[in-house]
Amino acid sequence: MSHTSTASVSRTERLPLSGLLALAMTGFIAILSETLPAGLLDQIAGGMQISQAMAGQWVTAYALGSLLTAIPLVTLTQSWNRRRALLLAIIGFVLFNGLTAVSPSNGLTLVLRFFTGAAAGLTWGLIAGHARRMVPAALQGRAMAVAMLGQPIALSLGLPIATWLGAGLGWRATFAVVTLVAVLLVAWVLRAVPDYPGQASGNRPAAWQVLRTPGVALVLLVILAWVLAHNVLYTYIVPLLAGAGMAAEIGQVLMLFGLAALAGIALVGLLVDRYLRLLVLLSLAGFALATWLLGQASPWAMYLSVMLWGLTYGGAPTLLQTACADAAGEGGDVAQSMLVTVWNSAIALGGIVGGLLLAGVGVGAFGAVVLGLIVVAWGVAWAARSSGFVVGAR
Repeated sequence: MSHTSTASVSRTERLPLSGLLALAMTGFIAILSETLPAGLLDQIAGGMQISQAMAGQWVTAYALGSLLTAIPLVTLTQSWNRRRALLLAIIGFVLFNGLTAVSPSNGLTLVLRFFTGAAAGLTWGLIAGHARRMVPAALQGRAMAVAMLGQPIALSLGLPIATWLGAGLGWRATFAVVTLVAVLLVAWVLRAVPDYPGQASGNRPAAWQVLRTPGVALVLLVILAWVLAHNVLYTYIVPLLAGAGMAAEIGQVLMLFGLAALAGIALVGLLVDRYLRLLVLLSLAGFALATWLLGQASPWAMYLSVMLWGLTYGGAPTLLQTACADAAGEGGDVAQSMLVTVWNSAIALGGIVGGLLLAGVGVGAFGAVVLGLIVVAWGVAWAARSSGFVVGAR
């Protein structure tokens, strides 16, 4: 027991934190680029002279870029050295976010958002596999938890700060700041992230073979329902808050969500290598409770709901990417590109479904739709136990 503990500590000390945090920063840029319109909805709508529902489609266009290009881009770059492919994605953020900052029309911006989403699709197809290759097998879950820190940090710190910048300087300046951060990230990746060879085409399983691997399709179905439920709410958080009389508190609410998400990802990072499936089930149950509280439309319930929502969703990327990689085995890279496609399909659908609900019946209908999706995700994760295709087989 003592020898095992010592070995574990030794491996932990050698965790390549700088490289893993550079991967996390890449995820930070991807998430921030995706969610900026949600925090700047009013400024974008006013500045571009479009409706809030149309401004929400900036998120949809981004997601469409990811879901339509993730598998082709991951396939195209499969034989490339891994760092080269990662840098291509980051340069995409530099180029397309920079052009968004000066775009004169909504139509052009939607095209730019599509290509920014394509950069993100490639990013998410690379981060998990890169993080897992940087550490021993026993630490892969922990390494992925560190590499996934970019999402909750973007939500807890990046998006509220960006919202504040948008209110003071305008949404265009906010996109310019994100572009500058991506430029600096290029230098960090070159310095801290090790390079690995790509995979020879003959060693890469076909997509249909990976999809038929036991457990993979079920993990993807859980992802679709869970992420769709989240994005119906998150994309239209501003009108949701307005319904509770909290429109002026968007910064505080997003900060609380992100801090709770940080706590959630820390908890998942500690437990994911032992209790993956249990954490999936508990997180979905907590999200359902948070959604019910959200429907109470009072400030205290809203803050409690957002805290629980962030706590249970923060670790979702780590949980679901780990489950997908474990189920796929040697087809892990292909499975990750499928995950990106499904994930961003859910984001796009979230923008569309939420926009239709907002324009048609209002925010009051969000809760029932989201709870129905959570029930589907929880049911699939639970039923997988008896079918033998276990979601998170740990």
